[in-house]
Amino acid sequence: MKKKFSWAALLLCFTVFATACGTNDASNANSNNGGSQTQQENKEFTFKHKLGETTVKQNPQKVVVFDFGALDTLDKLGVNVTGVAQKSVPKYLEKYKDSKYENIGTLQEPDYEKIDQLKPDLILISGRQEKAYPELSKIAPTLYVGVDTTKYMESFKENMQRLGQIFGKESEVNAEIAKLDATIKSVKDKADASKKNALIILANEGKISAYGEGSRFGIIHDVLGIPAVDKNIKVSTHGDEISFEYITEKNPDYLFVVDRGAVVGDSAQAGAKALIENELVKKTNAYKNNNIVYLDPGFWYLSGGGLLSVSEMIDEVAKGYK
Repeated sequence: MKKKFSWAALLLCFTVFATACGTNDASNANSNNGGSQTQQENKEFTFKHKLGETTVKQNPQKVVVFDFGALDTLDKLGVNVTGVAQKSVPKYLEKYKDSKYENIGTLQEPDYEKIDQLKPDLILISGRQEKAYPELSKIAPTLYVGVDTTKYMESFKENMQRLGQIFGKESEVNAEIAKLDATIKSVKDKADASKKNALIILANEGKISAYGEGSRFGIIHDVLGIPAVDKNIKVSTHGDEISFEYITEKNPDYLFVVDRGAVVGDSAQAGAKALIENELVKKTNAYKNNNIVYLDPGFWYLSGGGLLSVSEMIDEVAKGYK
């Protein structure tokens, strides 16, 4: 009788011990998971950029965006935005004019008081807000995400990967970049085979300016590999002012046109078309072969540098460059 009792007692002790260990293991696992989550929430990134150095906490909750390329990237990635510069929002991002998004001023004149009231965790800017950087940095971490046109894709990819890190969307960003790289290769292969050159112009209030390699629209030459009809175009923000005689003289195979009036006014591309397709331009190969391509100024002039805008820009050129 004593022997049976001792075996039963031993079995009972073993069961209690195993249960206790299991409870401790689960408790430790939960503790470890909780610790990892806290560490993840407190993770910070420090980025060097054109205007300085900015430290950003991962997954900021209140994000204020001036750069439309960054805005279309966050939209593509499903990241919530608190405030935008609503006055100049391009048509493809029109939903951000809704009153549920705070209006933070214009691209050139931020509403510092409104932004300060919002208590943002992150402010995203580009070239049009460079002068405002010191003041905005006093309010919240301010990150410059403008594209360096002299190394367009390198700069673009760096910006996208930084946003991917900040919002925990690295895999999504890398997948989109892989798609872009594939399209770029197909256009470059086509350009290498055809050797047909191009001229990029901006139409603005009856005047025209040319943009070449290394310029704000230079992605056509530098990234997609379409030869420039003139390699001596001066690189500047506003382009190199030219005449229609110049276009006739250079006789480009392709003419890529960005209509600034279409985003400043309310017309589509009719203004630029009427201006560009005159008797002088009609003498060029571009006109004769129906190779005048009107680019969407929402992507090319107002935005650019974002996952969505760069994808659309490359697709427009791919479709136009036959």
